[in-house]
Amino acid sequence: MKILVAQADSLARGMLESVLTRWGHEVILVPDGAQALARLKEQGGPSLAILDREMSGRDGLEVCQEIRQSALAPHIYLLLVTAKGQEQEITAGLQAGADDFLASPLNTDELMIRLRMARRILELQEELQRAQAAIGYQTTHDTLTGLANRPEVIDTLRRELARVQREGSHMALILGEIDSFQSINDTYGHAAGDAVLREAARRIRAVVRPYDTVGRYGGEEFLVVAPGCDAKSALTQADRLRATVAQGTMDLSEWGKFAAGEGKLRVTLSLGVAVGDKVTAPQAFLRAVETALRRAKKAGKNRVETAQESDFQ
Repeated sequence: MKILVAQADSLARGMLESVLTRWGHEVILVPDGAQALARLKEQGGPSLAILDREMSGRDGLEVCQEIRQSALAPHIYLLLVTAKGQEQEITAGLQAGADDFLASPLNTDELMIRLRMARRILELQEELQRAQAAIGYQTTHDTLTGLANRPEVIDTLRRELARVQREGSHMALILGEIDSFQSINDTYGHAAGDAVLREAARRIRAVVRPYDTVGRYGGEEFLVVAPGCDAKSALTQADRLRATVAQGTMDLSEWGKFAAGEGKLRVTLSLGVAVGDKVTAPQAFLRAVETALRRAKKAGKNRVETAQESDFQ
């Protein structure tokens, strides 16, 4: 564990460094509160700090207060060192944001116990953060394809539309649908259909720009929110998506019901494109791109169609 030791007394700093190093910790020594604050705020800084109550410049209480007010993540565990018999300091320290206390002069057995408690608490906090991150991901992403889910991609559309209005820029929506997908499910089974969706999502994600958002809009539909795209760029990008999905075959031999030597399926994508710089309502934009997609499907599939001005009404 990386530990910061902020002690005004050089002898006390040296003793702590010797003990902590012997226990396998990485130790950072500073003589005052100002340097303690600077090191604690560094990227990848210490996860635990042992702070002297009395230091020049900024004392231990002030360091605790500033660290908590800055709301640094991840949480830094703060151990405040106070003189024995100064119980009122404990109340002040808790109010300032300290996690625990050590009585001076330090007892190594007590220090070891406090550090074990601190490590366990920090580990629990890391587990909680990982769980929260996983839950956050699951609420915004489609579990099958790993793309943004429908609510998340529509949320992105709302944000981008607001930005278009602020900055007077362009944006495009591209909506693609796998052609004859129900036939794939009926002929080869739903496991094969899932494999097609995953591979189509992978191919689409591989060719969109880094700042585009790709989401699973419906069962076999993929929506791309493309900021800064004018009509020409949007058409070019949509046709690149179409060609990428159609290029080569998808190997479904592991998932579908195939005879020996079979299992290579060619999949195509029909796409609608809508471009606008004056549209403010997400639903109007979505209606337009859905209309363009239906036009592409009706015109023979595996093609791109653009929304007309009347489609936005």
